[in-house]
Amino acid sequence: MKATAAILETMGLPRPYTESMPLVIGELELAPPGPGEVLVRIAAAGLCHSDLSVIDGNRPRPLPMALGHEAAGVIEEVGVGVSRFAVGDHVVMVFVPSCGSCGFCARGRPALCEPGASANGAGTLLGGGRRLSRAGSDINHHLGVSAFASHAVVSEHSLVKIPTSFDLTKAALFGCAVLTGVGAVVNTASLPPGASAAVVGLGGVGLSALLGAQLAGARQIIAVDLSDEKLAFARELGATHTVNAGDASAEEQIRDLSGGGVEYAFEMAGSVPALELAYRITARGGTTVTSGLPHPERQLSIQAVSLVAEERTLKGSYIGASVPSIDLPRYLALYEQGKLPVDKLLTHTLILDDVNGGFDRLASGEGIRHVIVM
Repeated sequence: MKATAAILETMGLPRPYTESMPLVIGELELAPPGPGEVLVRIAAAGLCHSDLSVIDGNRPRPLPMALGHEAAGVIEEVGVGVSRFAVGDHVVMVFVPSCGSCGFCARGRPALCEPGASANGAGTLLGGGRRLSRAGSDINHHLGVSAFASHAVVSEHSLVKIPTSFDLTKAALFGCAVLTGVGAVVNTASLPPGASAAVVGLGGVGLSALLGAQLAGARQIIAVDLSDEKLAFARELGATHTVNAGDASAEEQIRDLSGGGVEYAFEMAGSVPALELAYRITARGGTTVTSGLPHPERQLSIQAVSLVAEERTLKGSYIGASVPSIDLPRYLALYEQGKLPVDKLLTHTLILDDVNGGFDRLASGEGIRHVIVM
C-alpha cells in the first residue's frame, strides 16, 4: 500500500526549517506486516526533541529515514503470529521495542532491550526488516515507529493497547514524554513523599517529570529553564519555585531555596551544561537523574571525589526505566483520575504538511508539546 510520510534526507540543515525543509512529505511504499508485526493507522504523533536531535545532527541515524516516534493510532492489519492485538485495537507506540527474552527484558528492564537497541540504531524493525521503500530503495525506520505518517508497520513489541474511549491525540504524549518524564521520577529516582526536587529543562519530558514529582508528593519542586514563559507555565503546573538558568546566580538561588541543595535533581534538557548544573545543585547524599540525550561526543566532567565523600548518586534514565505494558496503563488511569494532567502539556496541534514549521517552534522554545493530528 501507499503511505504518506515525513522523510529526512539530510541532517544538519539550517533553520528556519520552513526554508531549508529537512523533512520532505512524500509517498512511500509500505509493505504489509510480517510475522509479529502490525499495520497501524496513525491518529496523532508528537514532535519531540529526540526527533529534532536527528534533524540537527546531534543524534546521528541512518538516512533516509521516516521520522516520528511518539504516537497513537488504530490497528488495521495484523501479521502472522500476532496474538496480543486485533484489528480495531487502539494503541500507543513505544520507541524501544522489547523482545521479551534477552537478559535485560528477562530482568524486567525492557528499556535496555539489546535487540531493540540494535534495531533502533540500524533503522530497522525489531525483526531486522524494513517495510518502507521508495522507487525500490529502502527507507529507514525511526526507533521502530516512523510515526510522522498516515500509516506505519511496527513490531507488536512496540505497542501498548489502550481503551478505545481514550482520546488518541492526548494518548500520543504517553508514548515518550510521559513515560520518560514521570518514569524518571517514580521508577529511576523512586522519589519519596516529602522530598525536595529540581527539574532542569522544561520541555514536554521535563514538565512531565514535574508532574511526576507532584504526583509522588515532593514538598518542594524547583523548575529551572532559560525561558521565562516556560517557568511561568511550570508554576501553573505546580512548581513551588522557579529559577532562570541564564541568571549568573542561578546555582546560588537554587541552593538558597533548598537549604543547600535538593535531594533529587532531574536533567531533561539534553545539554551537558544543564547536567552539570543539575549535579551541582544536588545536596550531599542526593541523587541526580538525567534523561537528556546530548551529542554522543560530548563529555561530562564532575568532581569525582564527591561521589564518595558526599555519597552522591548520578543515574541515567532511558524511557523512564519503564515497563511500558505496566506503566503506561497506570499513567492513563492517573490522568483520568485528574492526578496526572498531561493534557495541559499539549499546546499546539498541526497537520503533517506543517511539520517543518512545528520543529521551528520546538527549536525556538515556543510551546510545550506539538502534536500532528492526521
